[in-house]
Amino acid sequence: MPGPPTVWVLKDPRAGTAAQALGVADALGYPFEIKELNYNPLSRLPNVLIGAGTAGLTGESARGLAGPWPDLVIAAGRRSAPVARWIKRRSGGRSRCVQIMYPGVGGLAEFDLVAVPNHDAVPAAANLVRITGAPHRLTAGKLAAARREWNGELGGLPRPLVALLVGGATRRRAFTAGQAAALGRQAAGLVSGGGTILATTSRRTGPEAAAALERALNEAVPDQFRLYRFGDPPPNPYLGYLASSDAIVVTGESISMACEACAGGKQVYIFAPEGHLSERHGRFVAELTEAGFVRLLGGRLEDWAPPGPLDTAGVIAGAIKERLAIR
Repeated sequence: MPGPPTVWVLKDPRAGTAAQALGVADALGYPFEIKELNYNPLSRLPNVLIGAGTAGLTGESARGLAGPWPDLVIAAGRRSAPVARWIKRRSGGRSRCVQIMYPGVGGLAEFDLVAVPNHDAVPAAANLVRITGAPHRLTAGKLAAARREWNGELGGLPRPLVALLVGGATRRRAFTAGQAAALGRQAAGLVSGGGTILATTSRRTGPEAAAALERALNEAVPDQFRLYRFGDPPPNPYLGYLASSDAIVVTGESISMACEACAGGKQVYIFAPEGHLSERHGRFVAELTEAGFVRLLGGRLEDWAPPGPLDTAGVIAGAIKERLAIR
């Protein structure tokens, strides 16, 4: 190519899914154009029934997709796959399509590259690249900027600073008040000799679990924690906690938060109580543990170091440049 490739990112309305595609686009380092996708009820149908097309999009979203067609399309999530295939067909096959997460067997061969997490059990294919976890938009530069931004508020707190990132319930498994209290007590053990817990909850935590977590922390380390609850007034300190902490605790059912926690090359401890993780999430935690990026949460900080930052977006970007000869 005489100049940089033209790149479209198909942006899913779900922030976590969108961040995966945007993180890969960031890692590629080329200018890119964002195409907002908004879906109608037809998008709930299996992709094998929808085929390659825009039937699952609202009219406004579909009208926003018109030539000239890009050199590269990056998409994430099942619902975006029919749209990416449609763009490739409209371009006469010129647009290369990269899909993050398995789109299903229907039309799989039309994708030039499909990035699939190792913890997902899907059949092998020539166009698959296996990845650890999920890509995201956190980089060393963004973490450094967040550390500077939050230094005035967090820099003077007693160390070590331990970020506590709390997810919660999934579709099939609850996150109980008892589990939240156990998490609070175990996290408190990491600062029993001094230090500060920087805790933040998410939408999935729920008010009862969040209250139980706060009670446990208040009983164990009453003057050694900060808690930002989901829905509290801004600014949200999530990035500041990640960037400023010396170690991080994260609940194991949140693949995105665990991968973001591993982005800084710090000690990461996974909270995985019996019965809380699905088989899929269990495979993910086992993979991170075997690779040395995380350890299971115990009662104290241990003396160890991970192999470095986990950069899944960079791995996918490298595969795009190598396999598809896009440079």
